[in-house]
Amino acid sequence: MGTAVNMPSKASGKALAVARAPARRTAKSSAGAAPVGVISKVLRILEALQGSSAGLGLKAICDLTGIHKSTAHRFLKHLEREGYLLRTEAGAYLIGPRLAQMSARGNQSATLQAVARPILWELWKLTQETVNLAVLDQGTVLYVEVIESPHEFRLSSRVGTRRSLHVTALGKALAAFLAPEQRENILATIIFQPSTAKTIMNLLQFRQELEKVRRQGYAVDDEEAVQGARCVSAPILNADRKPIAAVSVSGPVTRVTPGQIAALARAVRSAAGAISVAMGFPQSEPGVTGPRRAEKVASGRS
Repeated sequence: MGTAVNMPSKASGKALAVARAPARRTAKSSAGAAPVGVISKVLRILEALQGSSAGLGLKAICDLTGIHKSTAHRFLKHLEREGYLLRTEAGAYLIGPRLAQMSARGNQSATLQAVARPILWELWKLTQETVNLAVLDQGTVLYVEVIESPHEFRLSSRVGTRRSLHVTALGKALAAFLAPEQRENILATIIFQPSTAKTIMNLLQFRQELEKVRRQGYAVDDEEAVQGARCVSAPILNADRKPIAAVSVSGPVTRVTPGQIAALARAVRSAAGAISVAMGFPQSEPGVTGPRRAEKVASGRS
């Protein structure tokens, strides 16, 4: 959730697939020399990328690995197509969803943001309200991506903002789908301080709220973090059906009315499902591939 402001503003059991150009053999080359050379170059590329949390462009990769530009480009494009690498809007390559799952050192946070960004923009275009992406970090909600509403009066949070689980829809969505033991450990750390008159103020009530979130698949912050503001959130789940992040839409109660919640819930669940799929995790609901454009939920839209 954010603060109201008045201002304009993507293998297990499967070998790594690489692009193999026709082997240019000479009389001196052995039958196995070319494949080994290809694998060596690909591994050099992956090692270079794994050492950069922000990703690397083609030139930087070539400089670090000593691989010819055309060769590196061919490998990079194939690895990108297979989901082992991800190319950002700025042209930098990152460890991709499939490879991140195989490597504990993969920078999941950077990959998550790059994968989620285009889906979040679709959700933003659909709702015309502020869209947030957050993760669970040190027992709190940490905002890692915020796309502000184009409306002059809107809800806004800053990237890097932290909030308690019990006051936000994002926090509820994250906490509700944790493994029971992890959830209990985190619940034990919550200090129930009020943000508004509607803030949940005790563990029993919060447990009941989390059970409701698990049943319906989404969470609502009804003026619990900021008076006059509502937020609807859904968890982004991994292959084990545990949350890796959550996405939300927030806005003033004058636009995010009780009648809008069901449609917004479908939109955020769809977006969360699309991000999960783009990260390489199985889809929970057949046919969900992204925010449903047919749902016109923004105020004043037909």
